[in-house]
Amino acid sequence: MCGIIGIFNNKNAKKIVAKGLKVMENRGKDGSDSHSDYNGCIGHNLHAIVDVVKQPLEFEGKYLVTNCEIYNWKELDEKYKLKAKNDAELILKLICNKGIEKINEIVDELDGVYAFCFYDPNENKAILARDLIGVKPLWFSFSHFLGFASEKKALLKNKIFDVIELNPRRIIEYDIEKNNLKYLERDFFEIKPENKKSVDKIKKELFDLIENAIKKRITNKKAGILFSGGIDSVFIAYMLKKLGVNFTCYTAGLEEKGLDKAEDVTYAEKAAEMFGFKLKVVKIDLKKTEKYIKKIIPLIETTNVVKVGVALPFFIACEQAKKDGVKVMFSGLGSEEIFAGYERHEKSSNVNQECISGLLKMYERDLYRDDVVTMANTMELRVPFLDKSLVNYALKIPEKHKLDEEHKKIILRKVADDIGIDKSFSWRRKKAAQYGSKFDRAIQKLTKQKGFKYKADYLNSFSKEWNLNLGIMWSSGKDSCYAAYLMQKHNYNIKCLLTMKSANKYSYMFHTPNIDLAELQAKAMEVPIIVEKTVGEKEDELKDMKKLLIKAKKEYKIDGIVTGALFSHYQRERIEKVADEVGLKIFSPLWHKNQEEEMREIVNSDFKMVLSSIAGEGLDESWVGKVISEKDIDRLVELNNKIGINVAGEGGEFESLVLDCPLFTKEIVVSKSKIVKEGKYNAFYVIEKAQLKEK
Repeated sequence: MCGIIGIFNNKNAKKIVAKGLKVMENRGKDGSDSHSDYNGCIGHNLHAIVDVVKQPLEFEGKYLVTNCEIYNWKELDEKYKLKAKNDAELILKLICNKGIEKINEIVDELDGVYAFCFYDPNENKAILARDLIGVKPLWFSFSHFLGFASEKKALLKNKIFDVIELNPRRIIEYDIEKNNLKYLERDFFEIKPENKKSVDKIKKELFDLIENAIKKRITNKKAGILFSGGIDSVFIAYMLKKLGVNFTCYTAGLEEKGLDKAEDVTYAEKAAEMFGFKLKVVKIDLKKTEKYIKKIIPLIETTNVVKVGVALPFFIACEQAKKDGVKVMFSGLGSEEIFAGYERHEKSSNVNQECISGLLKMYERDLYRDDVVTMANTMELRVPFLDKSLVNYALKIPEKHKLDEEHKKIILRKVADDIGIDKSFSWRRKKAAQYGSKFDRAIQKLTKQKGFKYKADYLNSFSKEWNLNLGIMWSSGKDSCYAAYLMQKHNYNIKCLLTMKSANKYSYMFHTPNIDLAELQAKAMEVPIIVEKTVGEKEDELKDMKKLLIKAKKEYKIDGIVTGALFSHYQRERIEKVADEVGLKIFSPLWHKNQEEEMREIVNSDFKMVLSSIAGEGLDESWVGKVISEKDIDRLVELNNKIGINVAGEGGEFESLVLDCPLFTKEIVVSKSKIVKEGKYNAFYVIEKAQLKEK
């Protein structure tokens, strides 16, 4: 893993690149160099795994800086007779050979992980691209000049703002002379056609793919494994031992008086003893945990509770591995996504589509965090479960082989059984890293000790910077409002509200009752709002939504959007598709949340919400316009038990309107309204007049 940076169309390019390389010096200590000319400057920090070949590379007057591990580079070199010295030079010569007009075709041939900038001064063109899932990071900023870097902080420290992460499904083609960007879209993985082979055949082919994914990532450098004693890390360790690799397993956990031993430490020790793995365990107390939190937050550039909780054991393990001279760290990351290992997979009506949805978000959710943690400890991250061929195969395995009522990741567990991994590990129900290591518990205890109510508030105290700039898909109802509230609590910056006004009041996509009040809510929040109209025809409304997102990205420089989706795959998948096309990240903090739990949290968080419409058996006009209380939620739970009504209205039984909440600086007061009935169980709360009142 290396660090790359570049600046075009800026007279201070060379100075900016030099400073950026210094900021990212941990990404490569085997060499640092740059190339500058009249267009700008590109630079590179080298972390050599195989050979020391300094960058930027030059061939036929064209240049490349890259952070890459291409596993089929020798095959491609032979195929095209390029005589490349290594994988980086292969990329450069391949682009020179085929031309940038075939860049999509070129990157599709690469088997591996990468982020690169190809620069042709003769054509005044630059290309920025990264691997399809986004294992290798790449950030950029574009206004009157273009800047890019492996780490966001390398640009921010140069006072270059509006920095966004390049969506891996997009390639940037930059015309330096005209100073404009063109995005080239890339196809993602498919879940069809479904694999119809027997389970024995699938197991055999799956094992071969996993073995190959691990084999191609083995080097002659000292290796480590981030080890928890769960199926994923045990599988990798078992295979590495079988392949004759010398490695050490690393585990970190909280050790504090009065607390039980961290579960991951217990299982890691048992696995190491059973299979003969070399294991190093690092135990950290509460006081030291806070010191690590202070290190980790600026490193991973977020105060997100989950990300910090996961980063703690990872960073501590890597720190020990660095002392031992480890250069390559293996991780089981990705297994949960491709084999359906999360609770949301259990609740999904389309498991493999849910796997796709998770993979789309991995670059933002997991991969950047893990990349900067390993590089801060001068080592390279290897994630065999995100191998391109393995992912492509796993996404087509029928969901019946992935989970049932008792177990998740069934097919992987069966393969583990076949190769001899003991069932106490192959079928272990593992907790997420932040819980298995007990570092989430540590954050909770520190939160109380320091006098904070929420973990997010405690972590936010270590950073004055926002995590990301977000737009909220705003419906005026409880879900979008509560989702916004949760994201703000986690230190995300709400830049604007995004509202679709549909002429079709029965739209499957967009909330319609009292949608005109969205603008009054925006005033109550003191946040700008963008409204886009649509006639509400099934697919055309997505084109209108795309216009809305493009406008928001341009006007408010948002990095992503937030949806209030709970269980509607129809809505979420379409919003995800459009946002991904526009290059925006997606956050759905309520996804598959227990409906009763959500309703009670909303009421207990001082939300004042009313039902703006009803359309379900068991509800009558007395519910319409009513401020919902805990007792009302009790009644909804009773109706759920009696006739199956959705407690949060997810079946369309009701819509809601928020009149006040902690996000609002003023309260909405309804001064004139009426109830319009449209049948026994259908009624609407029509607000004719409303205004803001000081709290």
